[in-house]
Amino acid sequence: MSAPVTAADLRDRVRDLLAAHPPAATDRTAFLRARFDAGLAWVHYPEGLGGLGADPALQTGVDALLAEAGAPGNDPRRIGIGLGMAAPTLLAYGTEEQKRRFLRPLWTGEEVWCQLFSEPGAGSDLAALATRAVRGDDGTWVVDGQKVWTSSAHLARWAILIARTDPEAPKHRGVTYFVCDMTDPGVEVRPLRQITGEAEFNEVFLTGVRIPDGHRLGAVGDGWAVARTTLMNERVAIGGARLPREGGMIGRAARTWRDRPELRTHDLHQRLLDAWVDAEVARLTGERLRQQLAAGRPGPEGSAVKLAFARLNQRISGLEVELLGEEGLLYDDWTMRRPELVDFTGRDAGYRYLRSKGNSIEGGTSEVLLNIVAERVLGLPAEPRDDKDVPWKDLAR
Repeated sequence: MSAPVTAADLRDRVRDLLAAHPPAATDRTAFLRARFDAGLAWVHYPEGLGGLGADPALQTGVDALLAEAGAPGNDPRRIGIGLGMAAPTLLAYGTEEQKRRFLRPLWTGEEVWCQLFSEPGAGSDLAALATRAVRGDDGTWVVDGQKVWTSSAHLARWAILIARTDPEAPKHRGVTYFVCDMTDPGVEVRPLRQITGEAEFNEVFLTGVRIPDGHRLGAVGDGWAVARTTLMNERVAIGGARLPREGGMIGRAARTWRDRPELRTHDLHQRLLDAWVDAEVARLTGERLRQQLAAGRPGPEGSAVKLAFARLNQRISGLEVELLGEEGLLYDDWTMRRPELVDFTGRDAGYRYLRSKGNSIEGGTSEVLLNIVAERVLGLPAEPRDDKDVPWKDLAR
């Protein structure tokens, strides 16, 4: 058994990487590929897959050394679905061939990913999905259906997809998990304009899309178990994103408070202090859960973090608009755009207020997450259900 990787080992690897690929003289993509190959992309991943099997806590030191040297990053905000959802699912359920094909261009950002889970009739009740996948005589799967609320579908090369492969089975069974090529014939992406004026979301229509069986993750009919891994990682990725102290939404509100003393009142001061403390608690909790996920122990606690994130963002953005008074009613730009990322801190307070309304819907509605926390974290009795053992084809729709 080889000795554990230490912080000193990683410093040496960073030094060697920088010497062989000076950031100022190396193409961005070439540098990111070299970093992945050196095992410095996500140090806790296995060797050959961007990591070294190291303690995930050591990643922060690697990131800091590379940032200090002016090394380019992979822009996690743009490829968050790939990093936070597709990658851990591929690591847990993918074949060696799938891992080696997909993980490197996913991490470098050369291939953007999206998530084809929610449907018009199966959002909060995701297991009720109706998109069908039928296996043909040649072994490929033919997929027909519609997905909705798909972030980055207009940019994505690949998608993680769940589809029903056995309508005779109950809804949580008979579902299979696939990787879908978004450039294949039969994939149509249409923009969904939001309250912000932008269309970062999309609806995706799948008509006779052929997916090879080699792009299946997990066993046929076991897609719900695979999807749960994705969902647990998704909720931590959304609600527990790595931030510096006073980062994110609370940082913008605190900056307004400091820069605009004429707007202050005693009541707003108390509310801002309460929100600041809650934001710091959420940030530290998210850091702990990221370490837990990196160690391969995803759990339902991610639902609590995502629930707190949604409530906190909406509370802070409302407080900021109230602090700004009539200025908070202004909105900078209603232009219809299809952005590459959600920029909470780069826009004005009006954008943050409107966009945060979606935080309690995306990544699992707050109502669903409350049930998960109640049942799986607090151990409370489950809600009565009469559809768990009924074949999907017999459910009322």
